[in-house]
Amino acid sequence: MRRFNLAVLAAVTLSTGLAAVPAHAYESYGGRRPLGIENCTATACHFEVPPGTYDVKVLLGGETASSTSISGETRRSLLPETSAPAGDRVARSFTVNVRTPEGEPTGPDATPGLDLRLGGSAPALAGIEVTPARHARQIFLVGDSTVCDQPGDPYSGWGQQLPQYLRKGLSVANYADSGESTVTYLADSRLWATVQPRIRPGDLVLIQLAHNDKTTDEATYRANLETLVAGVREKGGEPVLVTPIVRRWFNSDGTLNNNTALLVNGLGVDHPAVIRSVAADRRVPLIDVTAKTKALVESLGVEASKALYLYNEKRDNTHTSVRGATVYAGLVREELVARHLVPEGLVRVG
Repeated sequence: MRRFNLAVLAAVTLSTGLAAVPAHAYESYGGRRPLGIENCTATACHFEVPPGTYDVKVLLGGETASSTSISGETRRSLLPETSAPAGDRVARSFTVNVRTPEGEPTGPDATPGLDLRLGGSAPALAGIEVTPARHARQIFLVGDSTVCDQPGDPYSGWGQQLPQYLRKGLSVANYADSGESTVTYLADSRLWATVQPRIRPGDLVLIQLAHNDKTTDEATYRANLETLVAGVREKGGEPVLVTPIVRRWFNSDGTLNNNTALLVNGLGVDHPAVIRSVAADRRVPLIDVTAKTKALVESLGVEASKALYLYNEKRDNTHTSVRGATVYAGLVREELVARHLVPEGLVRVG
């Protein structure tokens, strides 16, 4: 059960509804007053802010030992579970993207504003401040259901878990969408035509599309990747090509060396190979998630690897559990740092 000190109890409205922010609250950003804990209950916070990017500073802890995590919007993990000894306060900050729709781009609009939820084994929020992010760098995600902000349990995309690994000044704008191929992503006005105008100089755009290109021939697939790369560069952003996560489809010898696992479609198009080729030809940074997830899944073996996917819940060897998505997001984080795509100081170590 969450415990507040007396000062916090005086500031927090403990009710089933969330406290509304006055209409004039937007004006408080003119250097006068950030939005704070008056917008929280014991388990959640709601801030009536327009779409944009916001810095969030939290003060965690209470009279007893606590352990708090924070998620937001459509099940995004924003802050990993953080412990505070009894009587101590721990400050943490992160940057969050608020948009409409707040989850998958072709999904429902959901709740306007910024919604945060407190989790962890013993959550305790002592204070919070929300202000517009003035100098944040964005990481846009272009992808499919293995990347997107999945709306419900037990599903989770790795892009949904990536924000918890990032510090203030770097946020994730996840425009991945279930069921999309390179063909459909480019064709749907809610997807690429919405993402590209939002890219600013210095932003990263991670592109992982392959799982649904089952009938896309190699020439078309390559051309579509090149179109996405050129579109990012046109806006001054930095494209990063990401090979797809493997499907958990074992051979009898315990390896994943087969077309199903390694994303070779029915036309014989080896998606990871084409992505690697385009990255080399167009001088685009490459994050080879296929190779990394293959090595990890094979090392875990048939039984232990089930926990990374939804095999136990759905007999699903393609989509990841929260655990699997978190592990795979960690692999992406490691590559972002190793390839100097983001400063090490903006990434959480654990």
